Amino acid sequence: MSQTLTFAEKIAKAPDFLPINGTDYIEFYVGNAKQAAHFYKTAFGFQTLAYAGPETGVRDRSSYVLQQGKIRIVLTTALKSDSPIAEHVKKHGDGVKILALWVDDAYNAFEETTKRGGKPYAEPVTISDAHGEVRMSGIYTYGETVHMFIERKNYNGAFMPGYEPMKSEYNPSDAGLLYVDHCVGNVGWNRMLPTVKWYEEVMGFVNILSFDDKQINTEYSALMSKVMSNGNGYSKFPINEPAEGKKKSQIEEYLDFYEGEGVQHIAVATADIVKTVRQLKANGVEFLSAPPETYYEMMPERVGKIDESIAPLQELGILVDCDEEGYLLQIFTKPVEDRPTLFFEIIQRKGAQSFGAGNFKALFESLEREQAKRGNL
Repeated sequence: MSQTLTFAEKIAKAPDFLPINGTDYIEFYVGNAKQAAHFYKTAFGFQTLAYAGPETGVRDRSSYVLQQGKIRIVLTTALKSDSPIAEHVKKHGDGVKILALWVDDAYNAFEETTKRGGKPYAEPVTISDAHGEVRMSGIYTYGETVHMFIERKNYNGAFMPGYEPMKSEYNPSDAGLLYVDHCVGNVGWNRMLPTVKWYEEVMGFVNILSFDDKQINTEYSALMSKVMSNGNGYSKFPINEPAEGKKKSQIEEYLDFYEGEGVQHIAVATADIVKTVRQLKANGVEFLSAPPETYYEMMPERVGKIDESIAPLQELGILVDCDEEGYLLQIFTKPVEDRPTLFFEIIQRKGAQSFGAGNFKALFESLEREQAKRGNL
């Protein structure tokens, strides 16, 4: 029966005790936030929005808030070596610490999730300034990653209290990125099912899609994945775990170099993937190598009719997949730091609500070519 349900029907089965309006922001802990902000502006077309640091009364960190479309990223660096932020960067390298969710009631979100077994990270608190108030709370998810619940209906400032609007003379043009489509987490051996159970029980999410090692494998490696979604589909968190293969999978490589579980990639949506990817490439963003020519020769037969010409997709290495509801176009960057950990996905949905299962083999073989260059396959 479940096979015949649409994604919308599966999502509707979620017990909606935790209404989520979408991603509020994603916070990275990094070694040098000032330089990281410059990179995300230059490479991905983000704009400066707000800043917190010693100049705004914050003594232990500096944080730069950047925005593009509905996507907000916060880049935070420690100002002293004994900071938990510095410890996080020392262990994991630059990486995602906080996946913040925009909610109607941050206090209720904390109460509902902690009574179901969520481990507290930040007790509910209200912070305010001349622009109003923000209520927030937080719990841990996999690894050291955190879900913050942000309630901002009574706030009209740039970002939140403690931050000041930041103007910059350097304002590169955006790349057409619109919103966060999904964020993927990598967990350790035999940790996917407990993590899925946690999302179901603590967050009220439902499993809308599953892949096993028979579906996601190459000659050398395999992984298993389950996609978790909240009740309106605005928050989706696929969870990956490694599976046995002849050689080390990209999930194992991530876990080795991140030194633990964490966010593997952030998928951001665009309305014109060809234009976006051309812009990002011109800005210096590096993408995984394109699949072989046969991939594009077989595309019409595999996917059916699409609106786009195949030539520019092939030129840029953009992948295409379909489901019962339409098709999608996607491409993946190389890791955006020296450790082979976090990367980005650019995705354009043309009706499809799935995650590109038909592309996994092509994607993995491309990832394995990069792994082999690093000596980690």
